[in-house]
Amino acid sequence: MGHLGFSYVGLVFLLMLMIPNLIWAKHQPENYTNQGENKVLLIFERVGQACVTCTSLIFSDLNIHGWSIWSLWLVMAGLFMILYEFWWIHYFKSEKKLEDFYSGLFFIPLAGATLPVAAFFCLGLYGKVIWLLVSAVILGIGHIGIHLQHLKKRA
Repeated sequence: MGHLGFSYVGLVFLLMLMIPNLIWAKHQPENYTNQGENKVLLIFERVGQACVTCTSLIFSDLNIHGWSIWSLWLVMAGLFMILYEFWWIHYFKSEKKLEDFYSGLFFIPLAGATLPVAAFFCLGLYGKVIWLLVSAVILGIGHIGIHLQHLKKRA
């Protein structure tokens, strides 16, 4: 279930998530609009964002606590977040077109949406925090769903 307490690992992950998004607010792709987004997906995304933010910070099980086989989930989560940062670097160096924003990274489609969801899910597995797992799934349904919707509109 999870032990209540501050998670510095969760804070680091949230900073890695939020800082590029704050920069993006001033460097959005040309012709980007959130008009016509599916309201159900938007609700899933917003609820998922709030839940991931809260659960990432309030469960001390997400902190580093020695090496075990479960630590591989933390390594995976960290790799996904590092790849997410690389994806943002690629985007900020690009012409900032819609195809850049909805691009994949290596074999990962819609990397800007997929990587952070995968990272938080793996972090939840590492900490055995069911609430973060559920939150990441809710976020994934909304966030990845909205990105897929935008991608299909462009096609």
